Amino acid sequence: MSAVPNEPHHDDILRLRVTARDQDTLRALLRDTRSDTGGRPYVEADGRIGIDVYATAAKVPTLEREGVTVTRIGNASEAGRAAQAEVGTGDRFAPADAVPRGLAAKLAG
Repeated sequence: MSAVPNEPHHDDILRLRVTARDQDTLRALLRDTRSDTGGRPYVEADGRIGIDVYATAAKVPTLEREGVTVTRIGNASEAGRAAQAEVGTGDRFAPADAVPRGLAAKLAG
């Protein structure tokens, strides 16, 4: 029923695609699990309805039920760590010759 491996860290947040056979099934799932969703629900060509859900791997079994397919899209925590690694360190305005210049009013203090 699920294509979600248990390889990530236990507390990583996964991006999951949850697809239900109908609107009532999806609504009941989201009400029962109180899941964090991302974006809007979408309707497949065959009438199934889905939405992206953000949850830990431990919560995946609570999302799986009859009429629902859970597919792992990615690891949101890992993507966040990768984005944080791109941010530079230090103060880019620290050198005296790097003081911002422009037309704005310069406030004292």
